[in-house]
Amino acid sequence: MMGAHEKVDFKKTIRTYKASQGAFSLESVPAMQFLMIDGHGDPNTSQAYKDALSTIYPVAYGLKFFSKKELGRDYAVMPLEALWWAEDMDSFTSSRDKSRWDWTVMNMVPDWITQEHLALVSQAAGKKGGAPALDALRMEILDEGLCVQTLHIGPYDDEGPLLEEMHHKFVPQNSLVMTGKHHEIYLSDARRTAPEKLKTILRQPVTRQ
Repeated sequence: MMGAHEKVDFKKTIRTYKASQGAFSLESVPAMQFLMIDGHGDPNTSQAYKDALSTIYPVAYGLKFFSKKELGRDYAVMPLEALWWAEDMDSFTSSRDKSRWDWTVMNMVPDWITQEHLALVSQAAGKKGGAPALDALRMEILDEGLCVQTLHIGPYDDEGPLLEEMHHKFVPQNSLVMTGKHHEIYLSDARRTAPEKLKTILRQPVTRQ
């Protein structure tokens, strides 16, 4: 039995938060609950992307502190994640045209966090100011199921060849079809990590043919 004050680290308890560099693995990803904010455009220049990050972090930490204080259940705030898609998926691999990207910024939260808890914490974050995208924030379950994933180490802009290999080699060679949105899990903090050391899990939901 876990003690009341033990901190849960879901990165360690959920196996799909691990991936190997230089190898693609097929994983069954459990349904999980996420904070989410949708947007469009180049993440490097889009104000909407900056607003999403400066909203999701205070709420994620607010929920953690609320859970520890009010519910007696502490946990480590999870890494930032994002879903990415575009009308033409070549804008991720060959052309890398970021202005055409759609995205959902996400942060996983435990299943004991309720919509009521989110409303309380969001209200507090709004009063403090500095959470500009609160109106766009929601919390919902993402159930990806079967996925291919691998670990990318290096700058985000170097992901193209690896995604090309995943989409056009591994997936078809294993009688799989891509279904859901391209998913990235940012294990490193880009503000504090050199680009060549950034660790990112690249995930693609699939189904068997």
